[in-house]
Parts: sequence; structure tokens; C-alpha cells
Amino acid sequence: MTPSPILDPQAAATYTPEQERTSMTFDDKPSRSADTLALCSTSRMSELRQALGQPGLMGRSIESMRSRVDSQLLSPIDVPGHGEAGSYEHNRHQLNCRLCEEAGTMYQITGEQHYADLATEILQRYADCYLKLGFQRARNTNPPGRIFHQILNENMWLLSMSIGYGHVRHILSATQRDHVESQLFRPVLEMMTQTYDHDFGTIHNHGLWSVAAVGTCGLVIGDDHSVSLAMDGLQGDRSTGGYLAEIRQLFAPSGYYIEGPYYHRFALRPLVIFAEALHTHRPELDIYNVSEQRIGTTIKALLSLIYPNGRLPALNDASLSMGIQDEGLLIAASVYNARYGDDPAVHALARQQGQVWVHPSGLALAAAADQLSDDAPPFWPSAELSEGPNGDKGAQGFLRARATDGDISQVSMNYGQHGMDHGHFDTLGITLFNRGEEVLREYGFARWLNVEPKFGGRYLPENKTWARQTLAHNCVVVDRQSQNAADLQRADEVHGIPHFFDTTGPVQGMSAFANDHYPGVDMQRTVLLVEHELLSTPVLVDLFRLSSEAEHDYDYAVQYSGQICDSNVNPQSNLTQWSVLGEESGYEHLMGGAQADLDAPTRVTWLQGQRFNTWLSAADHGELVFAQLGGNDPSFNLRRESTLLLRQRGQHHLFASAFETHGLFDEANERCYGARGELQAIRTLAHDENASVIELQGEHLHLIIMVSNRPDVTADSENEISVDGRRYQWTGFFDCQPA
Repeated sequence: MTPSPILDPQAAATYTPEQERTSMTFDDKPSRSADTLALCSTSRMSELRQALGQPGLMGRSIESMRSRVDSQLLSPIDVPGHGEAGSYEHNRHQLNCRLCEEAGTMYQITGEQHYADLATEILQRYADCYLKLGFQRARNTNPPGRIFHQILNENMWLLSMSIGYGHVRHILSATQRDHVESQLFRPVLEMMTQTYDHDFGTIHNHGLWSVAAVGTCGLVIGDDHSVSLAMDGLQGDRSTGGYLAEIRQLFAPSGYYIEGPYYHRFALRPLVIFAEALHTHRPELDIYNVSEQRIGTTIKALLSLIYPNGRLPALNDASLSMGIQDEGLLIAASVYNARYGDDPAVHALARQQGQVWVHPSGLALAAAADQLSDDAPPFWPSAELSEGPNGDKGAQGFLRARATDGDISQVSMNYGQHGMDHGHFDTLGITLFNRGEEVLREYGFARWLNVEPKFGGRYLPENKTWARQTLAHNCVVVDRQSQNAADLQRADEVHGIPHFFDTTGPVQGMSAFANDHYPGVDMQRTVLLVEHELLSTPVLVDLFRLSSEAEHDYDYAVQYSGQICDSNVNPQSNLTQWSVLGEESGYEHLMGGAQADLDAPTRVTWLQGQRFNTWLSAADHGELVFAQLGGNDPSFNLRRESTLLLRQRGQHHLFASAFETHGLFDEANERCYGARGELQAIRTLAHDENASVIELQGEHLHLIIMVSNRPDVTADSENEISVDGRRYQWTGFFDCQPA
């Protein structure tokens, strides 16, 4: 087939889905035989037998799966009725579908009949009762299935059950196959594609799960019509719905997924599983080259933004604990290595994960990871990931630098799209990670996932009133109102504008504009990651510039964790009464613990774990508020976290800050050193629409940092600005010079 030109901006402007449709025809008769399983052939599965009982990564992964299945072999299979999220019934249905899939997998690897018997019993038990269950009671906006309270879970269940069935179908009698397919799978397919056709057709992670489940099931049972619906969408146009439309529209040319990393890893699992099914059953599609290898690109994009400790940055709605142990990431690592070639960083990732996908595609990755000499985490290079189907809706930026002792610092900045209904109002928000901790913290979502007593495990009301608000992020709030007035539809219509992204030297930098998020206020944020021999950890320099013809209140928010141990300000504590800072936009949840009037550049140091973090601000006027999260929280839904709020008023304004991580506090051995950092102050020398110049001063370090603010700046631009009779000149986006 001819790959889609969707990555080429000029070609993308005239590209239509029909071009790809005409280049992707396939025989309607599926390549179904006794040797063909859901995701590979029986001969390929037999290759895994060589790893049985072996000490390597694949051997351990198989033994882990065997242990899970063996623990259920002697227990009766229970197929309960309906239950809420997090209930026994809900969890048992989830266990059953995974048990069916893994028992089938173990049968293919070992040839032991009791595994096939277990998978078969689960399938038959569900076929016996599925149509008798009736539909669950709807508990949110997602429609209910017969097993789960939302059809999304039923899609996930169907995908695993289909894979399990594919492993044992060829050994079942015609009567058994007819019973399972007519009483279970075909009714489910009808529900997915007809009863809930609106959900099946949506371009969303729910829609992707739906088409992957229906398509994989259709391939396994030989239902060509279901496969066509899954591939082409209900309208058959590969544009309004279907797997190919999901690939083109959900994932940018850079691979970034619109809803953020948490939902990216969730969407990745059905994406790559169905791709493997198509690779097996419809090789003529050449699915891994569709849309300029968009599947490989999106896998690499997600892998490249992982924190060094293996956790995903909590951009948009997200759990703080989600990371590389997620099954979608395990599967994706093996698929990427098998379909797109070896990558040393992916090998190191597999070593860090400690397991691989139990599938033939995981064999080569496991072997490569076994050869590594150490457990060092992968070092992903700095990356700017464009957003939007054509890559023209802003971007997400990730800067990384390595300290002399190997520790990795990572700065993330959002200057892309809102993120649909899971988005946060945090354009130009940033996070900073180093020394195993998130220094500038991201709250993630307000949700206790599957904890039924907490609002049924669903999103809590505070997800809208705090977690999504601009104040909850390391950003600037204008006039105590969130970006886009916290209106989702309005937010979806705008995006950030990339300014520059330069990672060529010891000082790396990225910059972006956001001019449509507050009426009459233009915003620009530039962040630099500065490496220097006198700094034990790369320093983050943050320049947040705002411009307006009218005066506004500007609140620069810093979200941190730890105990303040040093400061050059004199806060006035509210010893007997804490009050909320406002009535809306998240301020109703922040309690003011203390405040200080500023008259000189500011320094605050806090201890987080074993490391000290110092925030230097050039602010020499205004107010600094020390606040705690927890106001207006009658159900104790919010975590008790800390915020520093720098308040200033102006028209054209620059917040200039630096963040340094330093020292070590070893309480167990009663040792402490480096509690004071190298840097002592940051000062603003000049800023306007053309440039910003700041001074960074330390005990032994004195630097001048110059940044171009011109929207048309290039790597070759000549820049000049005069400050108090001194001329500052540089070429390109920015420069860092000794004072």
C-alpha cells in the first residue's frame, strides 16, 4: 500500500480519507484457519516455549502469568450479576475476561489441556447467561452494558474474551462454537454497533476501544461485516468513525494524544492490540505503515515523555501513580521493538519495567533487555510534540538534562490543545522533575478510581472546582479567573502557539505564546534548563511575560510538597483563623496560612524528601501568600497540598524565577549538607516585546540570560537591547553569558 501523506503539511492540506481508502482494499474473506489465533499464529506462539522456566525477562513474565492463572485453576468460576464500579461483581467480571485471555495464552504456550478447559468454561458460562442479564442501570453519561455500568468496560471485556476465544476456538466442537458465538459474541457486537452506535462512532478513547474490540472479535469469529464497521466506521468513509479515522484524528503527526499521557496509555492498548490482529489476519493492509507509521510514532511519543522514575506526567485528568507498569505500555514497548526496529532506550525501558508482553513480539525485546549491564533508566532526548491531526494546534514541550552523577531533570510545558472533556485550563503550565521527585507538582485528577464509597469511583466534584482550574497548576492566573472562563467549548477552540524549541547546548530552552486565553491579555512563557559545572543539578529559569493595555491582578502559582526551611521574607502568620482566598476558580479551596509584603527579590527554600529546593523570584513588590489546599471540602475529597502565590498588579509584566535543587538531608544518619544552594538572587534587567534580560547571581556564579520575545525570531536572528547604557547582543533565540 501507499502510505498516507498526512505528515506532510502541504499534502495534508489537500489530503482526503478517500485517498487512503482507495489504497487500502482487502479481501473480504478473513484469513481464518486452525493455525490463526487472534493476534498471531499457533506456530508463532510456540516460539515462547523456549522461554519456559528460563531466568530471562520473558521467562519471568510467563511464570508470572502462569502463577496468576494457576491460582484460579482449582477455584470455581463465578459469573455474578450486576454490581457498581469497585464492587465484587465488577471486579469478578474483570478478572474473568483477563483469566480467559491468559488461560488461553498459557494453553498455546504449554499445550496443557487444563488451561484450555478453563478458558472454555469461562466462555460457555457467559454464553449461558449473557442475554438473561438485562442491562445495567446507567450511573453516568456513558451508556450501560449487560455486565458493566458503562459500555467502555464491556468493550474492554470483549477484547480480552475475544483473544481468549481465539486461543481455543479451533479445539472446540461445532456445537460449542455456535453456542459461544450466537449467544455471546454476536449479541455483544450488535449492542456495540447498533444499540450504541453513537458510542461506537465517536472519535475518542471510548470509540477506539469499541472499534478495536468489535474488529478483533469479528476477525476471530469470521464476521466480515463487523470487521468492516470497525475499520471504516458506520458510514464506511474512514473519516466520521472507525479505526483508521481514530488513528488519523486522535494522534498528532508527532504522536501526541490529545487527552494527555494518562488517556494516551489507555488508548494505546486497543490501538496496538487491534493492529496486531490486523497484522495477523489482514497483512495486505500493512497497518504499521498507515498514515506515515502513525502507530509507531505515537508509541514513541508516549515513551519519550515518561519521567525517569517510570511515572507518567499527570497532564490533564490523570492519576499521579500511573506509569510504565501499565499493560498498554508493556504491550506497546514490545510492538515498537518488533515492528519498528531496535532502540536502546526501549531496551532500557523493558529492563525498568521488569516484564514484557507475553507474545512473540516480546521475545526480541526481552533478549535485548537481558543483555544490558545495568538498571539505568532510559534517557529520552528533549522533545517537542505537536498537537492536532495536522500538527498545527500548538505542542507539548519536554526538556531533559543529565547531572554529572547521572540524575535526569525534566521540565514539561503545555502549549497545545485543551484536551477535550478531560482537559485542564492550564495552557503554559509547567512541571519540574529531578532527584526522583516532582518539584513543581501537578495535582492530576480529583478521583478515587474504582473506590465506590467515594462518589462511585467517578470524578469528584472537586475535579472541576480545583484540579482543572488554572490556579491548581504552575501557571499565572489573571484577575483570579481561570483561562477561557473555565468554559470547555471555548477552550477547545484555542491553543498555544510555539515560539521556539532549542536543545543544542548546555542551556536548553522552549518558549510559547497563549494570546487567546484571557480577553485582552497576551501571555508568553519561556523556560530554560541551565547546566553548569558549579550546579549539582540543572537549574530551571522561568520567564512568564504578560501584556495588556489595562491593569490586571496577576497571581503566579507554585505547587510544591515539603516543609519550608528558609526564606528571606517575613510572613505574617494567621495563627488562629485561616480563610479561603476567594469564592471561585479554585480560590475557594485554598486557605491562606500566611502572607508577606515584598520589598526585595524573593527566596524560599523547602525540604522535599532528602533534597532542598530553592525558588528565587525577581519580584521586589507585591505580596507572597502561603496557602494550603482544603477549604470548602466537606467530604474530605482533596489532598492537603501546599501553594505559594506571588501576587502583583500591572499591565506589561514579567515574572522572572529560578528553581534550584541542591544538597542532601539524610535523617537516618543525621547528616545534612548543601542546605543553601549556589544561587542567591535573580533580577530583571529589562523586558519588552522584543527581549527579556535577567541576571542570575550566585556565590560563585554570575550569569546574564537574554531571550528574544520576537514572534519571528529564528536561529540566525540578530538581537540587541540596551539596559542602562549597556548593550546586550546575541544571535538566535536566547543566550547565556558570564556577567
